[in-house]
Amino acid sequence: MEKIGMEMVVEEIFSRLPAKAVDRFKILSKYFCKELSTHNFELKHSRRAGNSLKKKLLSLKYESIVVDDIIGGNLELDTSKTITFTYDIHPSYLRIISSFNGLLLVCNERILCELMLWNPTTGRYKLISDDYFNHRFDRNSDTGGMYFDQFDDLKVLHIKCCRNVGTARVYSRRLDSWRKIDFLKDSKLASSSYSWSPATYCGKTIYFMVSNYWFPPGERNIVTFDVISESFSVLCFPERMEVNPCQGHFLSISNNLHVIVVGRAVELKADLYKLEHDDWVKVFSFDNPHILDYQARMQRTNIIQDKKWLITSIWGDFVEVDLCNEAFNYLQHVDNYNGPKGALFIETTVSPFEYKL
Repeated sequence: MEKIGMEMVVEEIFSRLPAKAVDRFKILSKYFCKELSTHNFELKHSRRAGNSLKKKLLSLKYESIVVDDIIGGNLELDTSKTITFTYDIHPSYLRIISSFNGLLLVCNERILCELMLWNPTTGRYKLISDDYFNHRFDRNSDTGGMYFDQFDDLKVLHIKCCRNVGTARVYSRRLDSWRKIDFLKDSKLASSSYSWSPATYCGKTIYFMVSNYWFPPGERNIVTFDVISESFSVLCFPERMEVNPCQGHFLSISNNLHVIVVGRAVELKADLYKLEHDDWVKVFSFDNPHILDYQARMQRTNIIQDKKWLITSIWGDFVEVDLCNEAFNYLQHVDNYNGPKGALFIETTVSPFEYKL
């Protein structure tokens, strides 16, 4: 051990251990607790975990919260286990806004807009709402995401659109405080006619799909947030993907931005596109896209099940597709995905709290 050096042990061995094993080592000594709680270790451990084909699927059931293993894109049913949220909230009131580096940004919809950072692996959570959040969470006009800035400070972005006014605020884990930042100037996207999607993080940018189904018909916009400059911009929805009416849903696969486009031409269609060199390239079409009726939706327990994927919510309906071998092999590399009833996450040691020496 003396020849290897403890720094090498921490950097090259402990960073490869499961998150729960790392947590157990923290209680052995003050030295381990300090070294295994640093930003550098958190980042290295989460990067290694993110490169694995093993992910976790957290599903919000009406009466419980269930976690399953996703290995190579396949749901391992025999690994299913029920977990509890330490904070006393019924699962039916929980809403997952974003998943990032093992943390979930969740909202308790029962008590106004109560935002929390939660690591479902370690069970640690932190309330981050302040007095500004004196309104109920609106699934169409409230959204947010998470990211690390250039100083490795964990940040939470929250967007609220109300009465034609958009407000953007950023929370700092290091400072444990919120601040207001500039939003889109004179943007019609703050109107109640527009619906904002959950955030998708990819390549130092957070992406939102902002849709208007009223006027003009089927209008969609892509709003981007640069995490370094903390600035917003608007991109038009690519014309080649236009099928009216349609809806886009972002996801990250192998650290590349993709979008699922679900729409109606003669019949329901679902296609996967990839962003390459500022252009959208079609990857494949999903098999047998169909809208689940109420009874089938109540029977579904996961967003991934029996080689079927519950990929998006469109006009209040849930759309399910069959996964052929091509789609299944490609989607096993999904980095993160928020579905109608759950989200993918990786097991990491990232804490909702800033570590104090």
